[in-house]
Amino acid sequence: MTLRERLRRKPVLLAPGVYDALGGLMAEQAGFEALYLSGAGIAYTRLGRPDVGLVTASEVENALANIRERVALPIIVDADTGYGNALNVARTVRMLERAGGENLAIQLEDQVTPKRCGHLDGKSVVSTGEMAGKIRAALDARQNAGTLIVARTDAVAVEGLDSALDRTERYLDAGADVLFIEALRTAEEMKAALARFAGRVPLLANMVEGGKTPLLPAAELESLGYSIVIFPGGLARALGHAAREYFAALKRDGTTAALRERMLDLAGINAIVGTPQMLEHGKRYDEERK
Repeated sequence: MTLRERLRRKPVLLAPGVYDALGGLMAEQAGFEALYLSGAGIAYTRLGRPDVGLVTASEVENALANIRERVALPIIVDADTGYGNALNVARTVRMLERAGGENLAIQLEDQVTPKRCGHLDGKSVVSTGEMAGKIRAALDARQNAGTLIVARTDAVAVEGLDSALDRTERYLDAGADVLFIEALRTAEEMKAALARFAGRVPLLANMVEGGKTPLLPAAELESLGYSIVIFPGGLARALGHAAREYFAALKRDGTTAALRERMLDLAGINAIVGTPQMLEHGKRYDEERK
């Protein structure tokens, strides 16, 4: 089933945020139907930095290629602003399609460059016309008709809800396949956005722990009219919490013994990444060494 076909069906598509192949693999093993490759997650984990536009297109491309080599699920890729103007967007789309193959969605946003996390203050947005042009460039550049273009607006915090909804209408007119109205601040704002667009195009809800949007369960968001729900940074925040506990215990005790019940052992991690299967597969080629 293609991602486009899946979005026409119930239940809502729940996509956890990942930033590397191990997270993608574990999400697939947990039974998720799709992944969200988070630019913020890449910034947090690869750079140890905040989500303020530091991640490059090639870093996202590399992360996507590693995940796709290991995982067959549909992937929604956070491509920030497209890393420049409409011509840069076209190149970004081609890069990501090569890395991610089929069943891909590429998300573009209307912030200025450098952008910042959608739930931080102090954002700025480009003109509606410039963003519409980027969407058209993305559509023209895609080589696979199954690649979806997700148009995100950050204008709620900058221009207000009404302006943001008008912008989103223009992005739909430009050909966006999925709409993403970032950082809606109340359930009433979410309902206003859905009243205008639900049933016309799939809408994506972004759930950020401690962010500006009410944190609602996927089933409730589905009842409101959303088609996709992402939890983009939850994995990094959960592992960050666990890592603090791990390092504190190791520094205090000089051993990991106190944490063993909350850790995978060597056999456990090898089972997840498929070490026994890979070693067995390698035996097919051992004959030439004899």
